[in-house]
Amino acid sequence: MTTADNRIVLTIEEAAQRLGIGRTSMYALIKSGDIRTVTIGRLRRVPVQCLNEYVSNLLDQPITPAA
Repeated sequence: MTTADNRIVLTIEEAAQRLGIGRTSMYALIKSGDIRTVTIGRLRRVPVQCLNEYVSNLLDQPITPAA
């Protein structure tokens, strides 16, 4: 049995769940280009590698103090 934990590509919903965000927020991140996707046939999938890159980029951003 295949689970989302060992696949290299995820559905939009699975990717959102993995990041702990909503589906609408996930679509916004994809639309803005912050998270890359691939098309397999007619399906859009999010490679796990792209989720890792997104989080890594967040960690690389400078910390700005709250105003």
